[in-house]
Amino acid sequence: YLDLLQTILDDGEWTENRTGVRSKSVWGHQLRFDLAEGFPLVTTKKTHMPSIVTELLFFIQGYTDVRWLQERKCRIWNEWATEEHCRRRGLQEFDLGPVYGWQWRHFGAEYRGMKSDRPDSVDYTGQGFDQLLWVQDQIRNFPDSRQIILNAWNAVDKPKQALPPCHVLVHFRVYGDRLSAHMFQRSCDAFLGVPFNIASYALLTHMMAQACGLKPGTYTHTLSDAHIYENHMEQVREQLGRECRPLPRLEINPEIGDITRFGKADIQLTGYDPHPAIKAKVAV
Repeated sequence: YLDLLQTILDDGEWTENRTGVRSKSVWGHQLRFDLAEGFPLVTTKKTHMPSIVTELLFFIQGYTDVRWLQERKCRIWNEWATEEHCRRRGLQEFDLGPVYGWQWRHFGAEYRGMKSDRPDSVDYTGQGFDQLLWVQDQIRNFPDSRQIILNAWNAVDKPKQALPPCHVLVHFRVYGDRLSAHMFQRSCDAFLGVPFNIASYALLTHMMAQACGLKPGTYTHTLSDAHIYENHMEQVREQLGRECRPLPRLEINPEIGDITRFGKADIQLTGYDPHPAIKAKVAV
């Protein structure tokens, strides 16, 4: 990850984008982590693991109301759930639209918005296709398959989404008694977003492996457009001046045997001793 930051600083090209904040970008980069060596959570700055866990559980349950996250002190999506931003997308305030969790659990169903004031409630016609449970079933019953893909990109739903998916697709593969995952990300905010994305999909790999009676293998992360925003340059240089510390260990409840049954209390991180956090403003 630190090599990626340095590569962008050294070799990146300045580009314009929809946020209005210039970024320096490189095209096509790959990171690879052996999950047996430790949990890949950045140690050169403190990264808020409780928010990563909460957001992933939000996706797994198929929720779309940002208040579910806010009630659990997770602010990751706040900038995309303001009244003004939602109105521009034709959404109610707090409604993120058919984003990741919707695509994971109800792919193809017509999204018609939230049907009540409950943060765990949405309205749709038909159940759609539950990709997440399909993936779990395929891993359990067809472990030699090379077709086990969880896809968050749906061009039909893109106009309704508060933010179109950045981490688009994850491919699972079983080798022996280990489950590995490969995630493709189209747009990668290298300083703020990517550490969260690495940890989130490494966590999903651990959880899916546990649910399918397997051990976690490797996690591969392919970044298409990897960029550092102009207003993050000083923060990146500060981070690159710090020494890495040992990776933490992930402990998950061995009693959980279904990907949809995990709760926050089932996921614990031990031995995380990072450098202090480095603040930066997100580009919306």
